[in-house]
Amino acid sequence: MLRNIGIPELILLIFLLVLLFGARRIPDIAENLGKALRKFKKASSETEEEDAKEEKSKTDDKK
Repeated sequence: MLRNIGIPELILLIFLLVLLFGARRIPDIAENLGKALRKFKKASSETEEEDAKEEKSKTDDKK
């Protein structure tokens, strides 16, 4: 999907971001995006751990 993005497209994207949000807000936006991604990954891994425990308890109950 993103394999065809080259240097000119990235420059245009950065220019549009600066134009829309301003240079001062971009670090704040990036920081908030990073925090959101960390929370999502943490929640995802917790869900996977719960599923694994539940699956293990189901197999233990069958024995």
